[in-house]
Amino acid sequence: MNAKIQITNLYKSFGQQVIFSGLNLTVYKGEILCIIGKSGSGKSVLLKHCIGILKPDNGSITVDGQPLTYTDADAAIVKKFGVLFQGGALFDSMNVYDNIAFPLRRQGASEEVIAVKVPELLSHVGLTGIETKMPSELSGGIQKRVALARAIAKNPEIMLYDEPTTGVDPITAGSVDRLIVYMRNTFGMTSVVVTHDMRSAFRIADRIAMLYNGTILFEGTPQQLKECQDLVVQQFVAGRASA
Repeated sequence: MNAKIQITNLYKSFGQQVIFSGLNLTVYKGEILCIIGKSGSGKSVLLKHCIGILKPDNGSITVDGQPLTYTDADAAIVKKFGVLFQGGALFDSMNVYDNIAFPLRRQGASEEVIAVKVPELLSHVGLTGIETKMPSELSGGIQKRVALARAIAKNPEIMLYDEPTTGVDPITAGSVDRLIVYMRNTFGMTSVVVTHDMRSAFRIADRIAMLYNGTILFEGTPQQLKECQDLVVQQFVAGRASA
């Protein structure tokens, strides 16, 4: 399998708080990798390192073999990523159409092209006819779908999902999971999904990696996770109080 993202010997601390202490992880092209771990374990921080928002204290991250330098030279690498933030992060002052059109306009697309592209993107996430609605008029689940439509507007090679099923009901969570798989199957996207929702992880993941004490405690298939005998892993998967 070809490595899409290679994280090597990553270290990061905020003051006295150690986040990563020699973390190593490979994300393979075209896979859905779920990253799990308790709150504060560094899951979202890891995503921010991958897109250059945060710089490691030590270690390296490469994308398609190209190292992140955490300078303006990373622009071409960062363009490969789409990000679905935990809250969706839609612009409250823009309707659905303008939210999705925003990245297309920044790329210099014509209004004629945008007028065709926006409904097409909405159709990919199972939505039609809501272009004039404001974010405040939409449920949390619909907001996440609109945010996903906006995220894929730039045809990213890699999608990063930060807690995509947080704050939605189980039925909506299931639809979000199906969308993540659909995006991978339809567009060949490599997907990294940060989640604490084990039902979701077992539904969508090709592989699962568990963050614990600054490193990867477990890495393997969902079935291997279920069979893992490590006490900390078992406690997390079962939802019991952890050590």
